[in-house]
Amino acid sequence: MSLFRSWIFVPGNQRRRLAKVPELQADVIIYDLEDSVPPQEKAAARAAVAEALQNTPQRLQYVRVNDADSIWFMDDVAELTMPGLHGFMLPKAAKAEHIQYAHRVLSKWELQKGLQPGAIDLVPLIESAEGLYRAYEIASCCGRVRRLAFGSVDYTLDINGELTDDGLELLYARSQLVVQSRAAGIEAPIDGVYTHIKDLPGLERDTRLAKQLGFQGKLAVHPAQTETIDGIFAPTRQAIEEAEAVVAAFRKAESAGIAAIMWNGKMIDYPVVQRHMHVLETARRLGLIMGADAGMHASTD
Repeated sequence: MSLFRSWIFVPGNQRRRLAKVPELQADVIIYDLEDSVPPQEKAAARAAVAEALQNTPQRLQYVRVNDADSIWFMDDVAELTMPGLHGFMLPKAAKAEHIQYAHRVLSKWELQKGLQPGAIDLVPLIESAEGLYRAYEIASCCGRVRRLAFGSVDYTLDINGELTDDGLELLYARSQLVVQSRAAGIEAPIDGVYTHIKDLPGLERDTRLAKQLGFQGKLAVHPAQTETIDGIFAPTRQAIEEAEAVVAAFRKAESAGIAAIMWNGKMIDYPVVQRHMHVLETARRLGLIMGADAGMHASTD
C-alpha cells in the first residue's frame, strides 16, 4: 500500500527540474501543466511531462491538468493517459459534474490505449467556496476519486480572506474537507501548500496542525519541504512503542473477556486500540518495524 504524505509540484515546462525528479524524496510527484505553465508553453510542457512519466514509472506520478473548461484539457488527458501515470489532479473542482466529465473522458482514453479501466485516480483540488460547499458531492460522485486535495491559496483569495501564520482563516475549510471525505467513505484529504519556502519551523507548525485535523499528507512547492512533511506524517519511535504496548495490554485483557482497560492513566477501548493499530500499520509500511501486527479484529463501532 502506498504512502501519500508529501506531494511535490514540478513545473511541466522546466526541463531542468523534470530531469531531477528521480532524485526527489517526495512520496508523490505532481507534474504541473496549469498555474506554473504560461499559455504559449502548454503543448511543449505536455510533451515534456509525457517523457518524464515514461522515465520514472516506479514513482507515484500525477499530473495537474488544466481545468475542464480550458482549451487544453482534452489534449492533456488524451496525451497523458499512459502507463506510469497514477492519476490526474483536477484544478478548480467545484461541481460533481466536472469530475464525472473528466471520468468519461479518461475512460474513453483508457479503453483506446488498452489500459485497465478505472485504474487512474482523479484528485479534485478544492480551491473555492463553491468547491468546499459541494465537497461531499465531489468526493462521492465517482469511484476514481480516492482523496481530495486542498488549494488553500486560491481558496483564501476566493473568500476574500488573508493568509496568516496561524492558519485560522483555513480552519473551517480544512475541517470540512476532512469530515466530508470521511462521510463519503474515501481516504483522508491532502492539505494545501505552505508558501514560505525558507520557513521550515512555520512549515512544521502548519503540517502538525494539518495532521491533527485529520489530513494524511500535504502539498509541497520545494524539495526542501518534503523531509519535514514526511517526518511529521510518520509515527515517532515513542508513538510506535506506545502503540505496541497498548495493543499487547489490550489483547491480554480481551482474552480475559475485558474490552476496556486503564493503561498509564488512560482509558483504552476498541476505538483507541484501532488508532494505535493504524500507527503500527503506518510504521510497517515505512519499514520502521517489521511484521507489525495489523490483523486485530477490533470493532470501531
